[in-house]
Amino acid sequence: MSDLKTKFDNTVSFLKKSLPELPDTCIMLGTGLGGVADAMDVMWEASYSEIPDFPVSTAPEHAGKLLVGNVAKHVTALFQGRFHYYEGYSTAKLAFPVQVMAGLGVKTLIGCNAAGGLNLSFSSGDIMLIEDHINFIPENPLRGPNPDWLGERFPDMSTAWTASLREKMEGVALEQGIELKKGVFVAVPGPSLETPAETRFLRMAGADAVAMSLVPEVIAAVHTGMDVLGMSIIANVNDPDNFEPILIEDVIEQASKAEKRLEKLIVSFLEVL
Repeated sequence: MSDLKTKFDNTVSFLKKSLPELPDTCIMLGTGLGGVADAMDVMWEASYSEIPDFPVSTAPEHAGKLLVGNVAKHVTALFQGRFHYYEGYSTAKLAFPVQVMAGLGVKTLIGCNAAGGLNLSFSSGDIMLIEDHINFIPENPLRGPNPDWLGERFPDMSTAWTASLREKMEGVALEQGIELKKGVFVAVPGPSLETPAETRFLRMAGADAVAMSLVPEVIAAVHTGMDVLGMSIIANVNDPDNFEPILIEDVIEQASKAEKRLEKLIVSFLEVL
């Protein structure tokens, strides 16, 4: 048995024995967005360090906890903080928690993060519904021997961000009177933030928002057959020809300001899912 299979089986077994109910939905939150947990009726929680073989989040404003409870009519696993390539983890390690969720029977992944706006029609505090992605993190989480018990060797990524879920979320946003932007998300390694030249390049590549997360987890989710929905809080927007300093404190502040709108969208979405 491979090392990954051993760790996978051990972690899945631990959670199956520990959880009062198994989740069908998973939400992964990013910088400044941990408060979405306020909408959950929590049944169980643990720090990542208490879960066998889980990475530990070191990013600012990431609580580093896994919560399981009811949101709307769904038993939901909520990652209050995530893991990043820039923290020193391989992308395979970043994918592991999602693979474990698949082992528990999770069918839907909702991924949220704080991102920098590349589209000049965006404003700080906007919420962008992710339609597609570009992966500039220089490692694929599926590199190496394929875990056949999870999915096929060459997963199709043509519909990575599930169209039916996007349509449902657009309907929810319309009912709630919350404007949603739409666009392409690009993941970069970090932890340094983008230069003006890099910002210009990412815009030319076709991206509307940029951050240092989410795509490795989405690749893993698609590999296991999950449906995926993603949203980015636009924390700042920079014109490469009139560039201003990007401060992580500002990113956290803008994400926190949009948090209640994001919470409202997610709860309403789960009610109709």
